[in-house]
Amino acid sequence: MVLMAIALAPKTFRSARTADFTESVIREMSRLAIANGAVNLAQGFPDFAAPVDLKKAAADAIDANHNQYPITWGTKPFRQAIADKYRRTYALDFDPERHITVCCGATEGMVASLLAVADPGDEVIVFEPFYENYHPDTLLVGATRKLVKLHAPDWSIDPAELRAAFSPRTKAIIINTPNNPTGKVFSRAELTMIAELCQEFDALAITDEIYEHIVYGGLEHVPMISLPGMLDRTIMINSMSKTFSVTGWRVGWVIASESLTASIRKVHDFLTVGAATPLQQAGVMALNLPDSYFAGLGAEYDGRRQAALKMLSAAGFECHVPDGAYYIMTDISGFGAKSDVEFAMYLVKEIGVAAVPGSSFYSSNGGGSQKLRFCFCKKYETLEAAGERLSKLRRV
Repeated sequence: MVLMAIALAPKTFRSARTADFTESVIREMSRLAIANGAVNLAQGFPDFAAPVDLKKAAADAIDANHNQYPITWGTKPFRQAIADKYRRTYALDFDPERHITVCCGATEGMVASLLAVADPGDEVIVFEPFYENYHPDTLLVGATRKLVKLHAPDWSIDPAELRAAFSPRTKAIIINTPNNPTGKVFSRAELTMIAELCQEFDALAITDEIYEHIVYGGLEHVPMISLPGMLDRTIMINSMSKTFSVTGWRVGWVIASESLTASIRKVHDFLTVGAATPLQQAGVMALNLPDSYFAGLGAEYDGRRQAALKMLSAAGFECHVPDGAYYIMTDISGFGAKSDVEFAMYLVKEIGVAAVPGSSFYSSNGGGSQKLRFCFCKKYETLEAAGERLSKLRRV
């Protein structure tokens, strides 16, 4: 007897939680930069060397056989170095055994934190424009994202809009300061307003402070966790990546209260087990660099900021001057482009400069359609080369 095969509709093997986001636009622009031989001002990684002593410390750690699994939540010397750094810089006291979790970069720190505290149906408030990872992060945990607009040109917050976003279902608000992509540095007054709402609505603040030492014009970086009433309701995320120009090391940390840390450590353990052991060992040396190193980062990057602003303005871009981090949001409406994506493709393929379409930092309501983000954490020669290529825009 011949059995007839019954035609069945193929299964859908993709999870519903991944249906509403794509791969990273930022990382895609880096791939296009390579493919087209373009100057990469899209992805925020330096093209200059990390500190020599830091590289030597990593090599020495490997030679000294620091090559096996660390304690899941981080080697004790590195956690102690993190605690010592916050005590020196902000007079904050954290117990390395109870409050600090080392993870594989700030990216994992954010996902682990959200998975540890948010349930499906919880609301998470995000400022817009936002770093593109925050959208898929909320979807992966099943949370509902609520957006609060940062109003150009100074990226200000409307207090009424912020209050309206909070509700009894609010589990957390994500604050990235200094901010990617806008360069906004949240003021103490703004952070205090957010802190008061968190306490009123019994919500958490999850802070991404990866650019803490890259601020300009004498502005102050204020850790949310340092404000009254926020010690036990803040999850603070940071990393070695930007401060030490080692974005490929993927060594970050999360600081929170003991109860929150216990939940975050459980998630982290099963996500990645642990961050690279020899790089944590090198991090001990890095975090113990003299205060002058950290204080000098703003001045070091300010020179590149000024060079990038001059270069972009000369090419016809309207620039939003950043107060922190190392990105410049620009307005492209003067070029007559139909969309940010179309113009970004033209730049990378025809002009030879890669930038990030502004829409990748906004929800799907047309935001950012006339904006591009450029990064300036590059050699001066790289910025000059980009400027030479962008100068063609005036002749097009």
